[in-house]
Amino acid sequence: MTSNGNPTKLRIGSRGSQLALWQANHISALLRARGHEVEIEIIHTTGDKITDVALAKVGTKGMFTKEIEEALAAGKVDLAVHSLKDLPTELPKGFEIAAITERQDPRDAFCSRLYSRIEDLPKGARVGTSSLRRQAQLKAIRPDLDIHPLRGNVDTRLRKLEQGDYDAVILAAAGLKRLGKTELIKQIIPAEIMCPAAGQGALGIEIREGDAKTRELLSFLNDSNARAATTCERALLNSLGGGCQVPIGAFAEMKNGTLHLESIVADPDGSKLLRDSRDGDDPEKLGNEAGASLLKRGGDAILEAVYGRGLAVPPQP
Repeated sequence: MTSNGNPTKLRIGSRGSQLALWQANHISALLRARGHEVEIEIIHTTGDKITDVALAKVGTKGMFTKEIEEALAAGKVDLAVHSLKDLPTELPKGFEIAAITERQDPRDAFCSRLYSRIEDLPKGARVGTSSLRRQAQLKAIRPDLDIHPLRGNVDTRLRKLEQGDYDAVILAAAGLKRLGKTELIKQIIPAEIMCPAAGQGALGIEIREGDAKTRELLSFLNDSNARAATTCERALLNSLGGGCQVPIGAFAEMKNGTLHLESIVADPDGSKLLRDSRDGDDPEKLGNEAGASLLKRGGDAILEAVYGRGLAVPPQP
């Protein structure tokens, strides 16, 4: 409600994919429950238009967010709902994250028709994933697998699996659970085996910087545990100079009042995988320390090679 008691009209900017719309509708329902009028504007992003190239090769920073931010800046929408893992760790000038919502399962899911876990896949099985992070960790445990890029929305990816194009695909558990498409999930992969992407499973609500009124209206959506954990993960990613397509995993969670962070940097072929595991109370400091340690232990060489091969474009200065 506004100060004079009238409900506020809020316009949400969202990508047009099924999952993005589920997320926008989810936030919209929570806002409507508080008496606000809500409209959803569908905005097509660069990432939605380039569907035939592996994401790691496209590598433009903010490819799923830029056009939405332009609409925000122009005042066409009041807030944007993003999968937090799509949001660059440093937002462009003029924007802020007003809320990070309660987190859905941050882990990755192993989906297959015939096999019940990664270990059961036959030698040379064809596995689909568009992420260098997942590819690297799969290759580390199963160098014999045949890994292929997999683009498209959740439905497209599951359809390719059902048609037999792949023996298995790896997708974020959160998206599948949100869409109620869990029948092909055979295994939720433990974070120790497949360290998730920074921010995976959380939604980030972005607004214009300094828009105190909208920030205030959205404050009820902010989840302090999710905010602490993802701030830590994103600090790690940022300290490694990573966009969302580099082979970096980060997973933080509150354990007995302390933040625990598991993180990895890996060579895309799985030949080298560096792990770091530590506890702390200050989310940003914890992420930065883990990042510094991984770089010192050889993460810098791995990332330089990844950028050098053109597999991922380093963030713009």
